Amino acid sequence: MKKKYKPVQVWCREHGYGDVVSVEPVGGGCINQGAILKAESQKSFFIKTNPRAPSDMFPREAEGLKALSVEKGPYVPKVYKAEEGFILLENLEPSPRAKDYWPDFGCQLASLHQHTKDHFGFDHDNYIGSTPQKNPWTQSGFRFFAQHRLLFQAELARNRGHLSGQDMKNIEFIARQLEQWIPVQEASLIHGDLWSGNAITNQAGEPAIIDPAAHFGWGEAELAMTNLFGSFPEEFYQAYQEVRPLEPGFRERFPLYNLYHLLNHLNLFGAGYLSQVRSTIASYT
Repeated sequence: MKKKYKPVQVWCREHGYGDVVSVEPVGGGCINQGAILKAESQKSFFIKTNPRAPSDMFPREAEGLKALSVEKGPYVPKVYKAEEGFILLENLEPSPRAKDYWPDFGCQLASLHQHTKDHFGFDHDNYIGSTPQKNPWTQSGFRFFAQHRLLFQAELARNRGHLSGQDMKNIEFIARQLEQWIPVQEASLIHGDLWSGNAITNQAGEPAIIDPAAHFGWGEAELAMTNLFGSFPEEFYQAYQEVRPLEPGFRERFPLYNLYHLLNHLNLFGAGYLSQVRSTIASYT
């Protein structure tokens, strides 16, 4: 058994599952490595590992998953153990999507977003991918999104040589003008990184969400990301609005919210995302 699985081996023995007897790597991770572990008891687990991850990255993910486990919300995998370098989770054993997967998902996400606070942020900072995500409690959603989403990512990109001085000025202009384009919204509990790869199924084919960047933010911003890398089907958005109606024109605001995620991808993966960032900036400047 590889050294990186030794703490899990100990945990499995202590909890009556016996030794870990097999490790099956799972592909698809951009940042972390995934695998299915099977114990002597035949109980299986999903583990993510990354020896180069920040020491608190997986504990912060565990806290986010626990926060998202709300009644009537999408299914969230149970967290068994999270330490520096790994997180051990319930193995969801994803099945084909159930017949009503998309409308059910829309209703469940709306129910999640109905968990609100009077401030934006979270109990701790966390990560989106491997990028730090700052979550100080902030009364204004406009200030929170401007300072701790757009400008934070833009400054990272500028320091890494991805953005020019003019790019920064344009993003600073957008950050100052958010109230022109975005309606006042309450602070909703959101997944924070909800693209199609993080929307999967459980064993029953029901909606399940993984890999969160959880915080209290704008529900519209969550929906925007579902549209960034291939849109969710229309029935998802219709079902969402039956539970939690949206302000008119919400789709037109998607590119503005997604500027945060494009900047993050620029920071994570490099200049391949620069043209999309600049195209979005040009739409608002």
